[in-house]
Amino acid sequence: MAHRIEVEHGTTLFVEDIGSGQPVIFLHGWPVNHKMFEHQMATLPEQGFRFIGVDLRGYGQSDKPAHGYDYDRMADDLRVVIDTLGLKDAVLCGFSMGGAIAIRYMAKHGEKGIARLALLGAAAPVFTQRDDFEYGLPKENVNGLIDGAYTDRADMLKDFGGLFFGKEPSTHYNSWFHSLGMQAGPHSTIASARTLRDADLRDDLAAISVPTAILHGRNDGICPFDLAEQMEKGIEDATIIPFEESGHSLFHDEQEKFNETLIQFISEPVKL
Repeated sequence: MAHRIEVEHGTTLFVEDIGSGQPVIFLHGWPVNHKMFEHQMATLPEQGFRFIGVDLRGYGQSDKPAHGYDYDRMADDLRVVIDTLGLKDAVLCGFSMGGAIAIRYMAKHGEKGIARLALLGAAAPVFTQRDDFEYGLPKENVNGLIDGAYTDRADMLKDFGGLFFGKEPSTHYNSWFHSLGMQAGPHSTIASARTLRDADLRDDLAAISVPTAILHGRNDGICPFDLAEQMEKGIEDATIIPFEESGHSLFHDEQEKFNETLIQFISEPVKL
């Protein structure tokens, strides 16, 4: 079942909703959409879980307004989705930029409706280097992506894809994945990249109290593994699960391990 949920006047999000059982909410990365989780979309309902894939504003089949590409607004959008669907005891899974939005949601909205958190190659707590944070990418790298989005977005995404995969995807998969990025609004792509570059979520980490799994590729060239270690230090009940053979695309590079790890984490009994 697909939903179109109005998150503010004139802006609706597309939400894919498949299966029944415990809800598992997926937030995609920059600059693609919920379809990046197609293997989980196929697998989780067969295992008795409810797959909920959200196209963030500006991406996929969601509306693409001129504003609202900061983490606060996108966390607010997620709250409307959770409230509208009446989700409880859900597992929130955020990949890359989606992981950053998930962290902001947990801090801003008091973990409403969420029983567990999975951070998947998350672009957090800070995506770019600064004077008091030596990890992440140099800011000029993100500025290069923004400049490329203005001049030739299709070519920029092709180059970004070269950094994305730790294992070479098939030609057809690569073309399909590239097409997901082109479904985003150009203004959405640029505005979200600025948020990625400038946001700081370090103070948000202490607000997370639910069990948290940090799945991260050892060879991630976009969100370096050091970021996973910084998230683990800041979250009270967090565990890193390293993916030794993965780059940023751990869901592709080690697909079987990714699915098995995620299902095991979702299925673990809650500690009392």
